[in-house]
Amino acid sequence: MPNSADAMRAPESAAVADFLDALTRRPTALMFEGEAGIGKTTVWLSAVAQARRRGLRVLTARASATESVLAYASLADLLRDVDVSVYSALPEPQRKGLYGALLLDAPEIASDPRAVAAGFLSAVEILAADSPVLIAVDDLQWLDTSSAAALSFASPRLSGAVGLLCTVRTDPRNDTTEALVRMPGPGDVRRMPLQPFSVGALHTILAQRLGRTYSRPMMVRIHELSDGNPLYALELARSLGDSATLSDVPLSGTLAEVVRKRVGALDPDLQEVLLAAACVARPTVELVARACDRAVDDAASILEVAEGKGIVGLEGHHVRFTHPMLGRAVYTGVASARRRATHRRLASIVDEPELKARHLALGAVTGDPSTLGALDKAAESARMRGAPAAAAELIDLAIGLGGDSPQRRILSARHHFNAGDPARAQALLEETMAQLEPGSLRAEAATLLGYVRLLDDSFPEAADLLQHALPEAVGHPAVLVSMLVTLSFALFNAGHVDAARQRADEAVLNAETFGLTTLLGQALSNRAMVGFLQGDGVDETGLRRALELEDPAANIPMALRPSAHHAVLRSMLGELDRAHQELTALRKRCIEHGDEGDLMFVAYHAALNAIWLGDFSEAALIVEDTVELAQQLGGDVPLSVALTNRALLTAYLGRAEEARAAVASAQAASLRCGSDRLGEWPTNALGFLEVSLGNYDAALSALEPMLVRLRAAPHTCEIIAAWCVPDAVEAMVNLGRPASAEPLVAALERHGRRLDRPWMLAIGARCRAMVSAAGGDVTAAVAAAERAMVEHERLPMPFECARTQLLLGQLQRRQRRKDAAAATLRSALETFERLGTPLWAVRVRAELGRANVGPHRTAVLTPSEQRVAELAASGMTNRNIAMAMFISPKTVEANLSRVYSKLSIHSRAELGRYMGQAGR
Repeated sequence: MPNSADAMRAPESAAVADFLDALTRRPTALMFEGEAGIGKTTVWLSAVAQARRRGLRVLTARASATESVLAYASLADLLRDVDVSVYSALPEPQRKGLYGALLLDAPEIASDPRAVAAGFLSAVEILAADSPVLIAVDDLQWLDTSSAAALSFASPRLSGAVGLLCTVRTDPRNDTTEALVRMPGPGDVRRMPLQPFSVGALHTILAQRLGRTYSRPMMVRIHELSDGNPLYALELARSLGDSATLSDVPLSGTLAEVVRKRVGALDPDLQEVLLAAACVARPTVELVARACDRAVDDAASILEVAEGKGIVGLEGHHVRFTHPMLGRAVYTGVASARRRATHRRLASIVDEPELKARHLALGAVTGDPSTLGALDKAAESARMRGAPAAAAELIDLAIGLGGDSPQRRILSARHHFNAGDPARAQALLEETMAQLEPGSLRAEAATLLGYVRLLDDSFPEAADLLQHALPEAVGHPAVLVSMLVTLSFALFNAGHVDAARQRADEAVLNAETFGLTTLLGQALSNRAMVGFLQGDGVDETGLRRALELEDPAANIPMALRPSAHHAVLRSMLGELDRAHQELTALRKRCIEHGDEGDLMFVAYHAALNAIWLGDFSEAALIVEDTVELAQQLGGDVPLSVALTNRALLTAYLGRAEEARAAVASAQAASLRCGSDRLGEWPTNALGFLEVSLGNYDAALSALEPMLVRLRAAPHTCEIIAAWCVPDAVEAMVNLGRPASAEPLVAALERHGRRLDRPWMLAIGARCRAMVSAAGGDVTAAVAAAERAMVEHERLPMPFECARTQLLLGQLQRRQRRKDAAAATLRSALETFERLGTPLWAVRVRAELGRANVGPHRTAVLTPSEQRVAELAASGMTNRNIAMAMFISPKTVEANLSRVYSKLSIHSRAELGRYMGQAGR
């Protein structure tokens, strides 16, 4: 098993911590169960290491099948480091028994098993009198009979501070280990099945062990075939080599041997039936029978034989391989000609167009026009139902059967990008462009390649590519408008705002001139975005028209969709609740359609919106998922986006070191991809963190690049451009430089009135209050802070409101309005505690102390843990919670494990009681 950072996951960590705590109070046992390769030994080793760090006496044995016939082999391993002086305190029969069993003596007759077992128990109790003892056995099922008998005798008779930690390979047909581990108290044996690893965890393991990464679709396929088993995943990856697909790559020697032991020899009839089942995603007895030209009863009888061997399970008329690897072994273990023949038979049977086209392709060596046409239609059907990976596979099958064409390669690249494989998409497009003469088709490929590069790798390189290809699109209006829109997006993110606006205007003009309605919608919404970010406000008329022209079914990137622009703009305007609904719908669409290439764009703004709303629980769940997704997608743009969100969220949550690390990584990634815009928000996060910590010099130093840009373009005071202003102003005021803050405050006030922006007006008034107070005019400062509170009523940003309340409470205290100050500060503290922002809660408590009122208690759970706990306590399953929050079940599981550990509870029933009491 790999030594992965993710090997000890949250559930196992919590279980081990509870177990090590419990064994100091009473004898207890923890058994990790699972199939071979699932990671039991890695977890066991980690737990042993933790026990040693805690100062426990650890007795270990790692049993093996080859030693299971050697008497007392494992007992000797357990006691190998025990000083012989311990045995001198034992009764004579026990001492002699142990001496004989451990080969410390040469008795003339065999040791009495009862004396050995009693001696083992006595020795452990003697050791436990000095310090807690951990008996740790790896692969309990291979324990030799004599050692097993001694352990079985001792475990229920333990009385000291002793724990038993075991790993057990599960075999549902033959579990003989339960009787070996019995503890004195009822409920003191916890059996914990190890769950399959997530896609992200397997991705980390493969990267660490093999020194390379795999695309998101490939990782999903490896995860499906390995069923989350890290050993199987490693062997699959080794089998894959440099191949782009796992479709017919044979199993490695290690996996083949594992499967051979599990399956055994297959007679021809059984192999035929299983091959038919392995060629189908959801096989039934009837379908398998038709594919093999057998009677249903005959096929069912053969499948029942396979069921008896543990190869398949029969659920009604459905056939399911007990492990995906077994189906793959059957599929790759026969000659390719035999596989093709089976697919041809299936193609004549199934009616569903996608399945029929796939079987036709897999049953052929060359493609006739009807097969290629069927594959094209099936790919479009797969795209429409939200399966871009399947669509890419179908187009690639057509290409492989002789249907290679630039159009199909461009289409394949689009599907691969949507499925989360930008590297494959880029390679296809670059190869296609190299083979094409200048013209509209090459320009179409360049437009898509530019988009792939700008969302995966480099904004400047994408802009340069599109600029050079632009002349090839002239004379082809649809291609030209699409390229201009993409170029405008790239230029803006590369920091060339004026050039971006010029290209946006050109895109609108050409779309209107040539009557390209769908493209006109993209051009109008893109121009509205650029104009807004330049400080021109919102072109509501153009944006509304763009939404009317949008085709929801069009295969266009999310970052260029009017609906996405509308949601992002609503968020930046402070219409956060409306934006939340729209962004949630867009995230749901990306997830349901498998558009992982586009998901990062939406997730970035969704997390930012959740943070502004003060919904840190939802933000945390989005961040956890997007960081994992970014690591699998590869590329600096996704990494920068995901880590920026992590930096901002952890800064709010007061996790300073984690925030600094995320800031540094996000800034490095944004620098590599050449985006000034992406680099702004990690800088903002760092400035905010330093202000939160009271490090005002460090805050100003961090924010200076942002202030330089604001001074160069003082009209761009929208939240997305000027979010750093309140932190810069607070730092300047606290460093005795209120005059330096004055231009920033004036700009917020001026543009807030011009555009009627609640955020600018509320934050501008708060900043004015700080500057006035620094000048000694407390009365004016209080008036400004109270104006800010009025504006906060139409701005659903609870953190910002509480921050203003903190300032207002401080000012009220300076006016000696003790009761008013206390009430204002208590309200701020309640918000900071509810949100889980400890650095700011500490500030308020300090002010309350000065006002002579007691501080409140701190929250127990983080916001993300609180939200998941609430849903779980309501009766929702992990899967339903995951669906409701648009996160993975593994993320839900990790949060619940932390909740259980923090609250010292062990069940959902206890959680329900706790949440009910907390809500009173």
